[in-house]
Amino acid sequence: MTPGARTQAAIELLDAVIDAARGGGAAADTLIARYFATRRYAGSKDRRAVRDLVYAAIRRAGEVPASGRSAMLAVAAEDAAVAATFDGSTHAPAPIAAGEDAATGGIMPAWLAEALAASGIDADAQAALIDRAPLDIRVNRLRSDPAALAARLGGTPIVGLPDALRLPTGTNLDALDGEAEVQDAGSQIVSLAVQAVPGQRIVDLCAGGGGKTLALAAAMRNDGQILATDVDRGRLSRLMPRAERAGVGIVATRLLDPRRELEALADWQGQADAVLIDAPCSGTGTWRRNPEARWRLTPARLAAFTAQQRHVLDVGAALVRPGGGLVYVTCSLLDVEGADQVAAFLAAHPDWRAEPLDLPAGSLRGQGVRLDPARDATDGFFVARLIRPC
Repeated sequence: MTPGARTQAAIELLDAVIDAARGGGAAADTLIARYFATRRYAGSKDRRAVRDLVYAAIRRAGEVPASGRSAMLAVAAEDAAVAATFDGSTHAPAPIAAGEDAATGGIMPAWLAEALAASGIDADAQAALIDRAPLDIRVNRLRSDPAALAARLGGTPIVGLPDALRLPTGTNLDALDGEAEVQDAGSQIVSLAVQAVPGQRIVDLCAGGGGKTLALAAAMRNDGQILATDVDRGRLSRLMPRAERAGVGIVATRLLDPRRELEALADWQGQADAVLIDAPCSGTGTWRRNPEARWRLTPARLAAFTAQQRHVLDVGAALVRPGGGLVYVTCSLLDVEGADQVAAFLAAHPDWRAEPLDLPAGSLRGQGVRLDPARDATDGFFVARLIRPC
């Protein structure tokens, strides 16, 4: 592909990303993968270059751009090499017209900036939310050894996480085959709050594709029982193949019906040593990986997430045995999804208590701990551990 063709491809992809953001469609990564699946002529360098252009444009525009072209014009305004590709040649975008509007720059929509500021995330910390994320992995000790993988891949250890490595961007992970899982250091840190040990019975209530489920299984040394549940069939279906590759044999999955979860979990009520709730949320802590997500969030969607969070907290609480732990996690930096939710739960359940957490990163926020990209070099998370009375 010529440089102009790469820019035009980025414009086409940005149009698709913008439409998806407005209509609740697929994520940018998925759209990029689909785009190149039908364009086999594009080599790996072409795909990487186009992807970089797309994400540069997404990160630069805090509000949803009018079009893919306007988003790329904003990049061109700051990069002469990109501007030069608007030359009207074959497969390249048309020349830039005098006075043609470019997308407005910014970090995020104003209402979100205000909400984050009210949650203690200042302007500098907000800017860090759309930086490029590092490549972190969790080494699976059932299959490999951190030192051996570090020597092979060139990774560096992460303080406080003996099974974690931070790898150079672009490291080829295709040959790992269960030796490690791509998992942000923050995700690994909040998993420690479960305090999983061999022999326990644990429920991962919102398991999704199972990244934290597999981290718990490794901490349990593949000894005990983990029930991984979700209401999303597609995401949950990816867990068991991953578990098999990782050599994990203590996980079972169960698909739940929304609002009828406890009917399907009657055999687990009051039985779990620990319940992990990685709650559905706004994802403000993961914008480094999904920067277009800030275009999708609205006050109405945020309100819907907080209602879901209250519901899953009640479901999870019913599963915890007396003296057991309920670990609440969101990949959000908004207090309304983190500290405020825990405060409301404790007010409604005065016999429960929050247990102080000793984690290798993060700072106290309400009755829990918050990690943020600016301070901790991780994705953003809030985590709290709540103890049911005996």
